[in-house]
This record gives sequence, structure tokens and C-alpha cells, in this order.
Amino acid sequence: MKALIVVDMQNDFVDGSLGTPEAAGIVPGVAARIRAWEGEIYVTRDTHGPDYLETQEGRQLPVPHCIEGTAGWQLAPAVEAALAEKENVRRFNKGTFGSRELAQALAERANEIEEILLIGLCTDICVLSNALVLKAFLPETPIAVDAACCAGVGPESHRNALRAMETCQVRVLGEA
Repeated sequence: MKALIVVDMQNDFVDGSLGTPEAAGIVPGVAARIRAWEGEIYVTRDTHGPDYLETQEGRQLPVPHCIEGTAGWQLAPAVEAALAEKENVRRFNKGTFGSRELAQALAERANEIEEILLIGLCTDICVLSNALVLKAFLPETPIAVDAACCAGVGPESHRNALRAMETCQVRVLGEA
């Protein structure tokens, strides 16, 4: 079985409070990758509450985003439409950069998983974090990231994150 991990393709990261042109630019490719995927799909959503600014993350990044139930918390419409066409989709809300719950769910099926592919936002924060958490939980499972279906906070930090993942034995597909 192959697993596709779609990381935080939420409105606030695409064109909302923390959106970037690079993030908006990957949406069509992410939707196409989802539509073409044959295997299971796992989706993460950055999920915060109204007390976000009082959390450690909120004090470090004082921009309210992905507040559960808001329009910014929802997945980008093109991504949601592509996911609606699929049957094997599991969603994970996460209050921090990497999802332990996602890693645990995949680790329970480690002997079935041939490969994991990550796509989404932001390369330099949540994609990187999830790749490394997955590597820790599934050290013998090949893990890759599709650089063309990821965007970082900025182009330089995107490239730096891809290099860091390569150093940690996560294969980078496409342009770095």
C-alpha cells in the first residue's frame, strides 16, 4: 500500500492570513496529485482554538490562523473537491507542527506500507515536521516529498527544508 500525506492545504495558508503566492501556486498540482493517487490518502489540518494567541506558538507567531470551524481552517476548495472524489481518505486535526496521531496510525500498518509521499504546506514547518515524525515512527519505510507540490514560508526556506529532509533520508522528488 502507498500512502499520500496531504499536509495543511488550508485556506489560511493558501490565500488567507498566512497565504503566499507560492502556496496558491501549488493548489492545482496538489489537486491533480490527489486525483491521480492510487492508494490511501491521509490529510492533516492545522487546528487551533480561540486561545491561539495565548499558546507558545501564538506568542511566537502572533497571527491567528486555522481556528477550528472558520473559513481559514477549511481546506482549499480545489483540494477538498479532489479529496471528495476519493474513498480512502482519513483526516487528522493537529494542534502542532507534526502529527503523532498520523504517525501512530501509519506505524500500526507499517508492514503494509510500501511508500509514503508528502505534499502540502508549509515545506519548512509542517511538511518537514511530519516527514521527520514519520521517519521516527517508520524508520524502514521509504518516505518522499514532492517538491513541486509543496511551498514554504518563502522560496529560500522551502529549498532549505528540502535539503534538510534529504539529509534525513527523505527522498525529494521534482525541483528543489
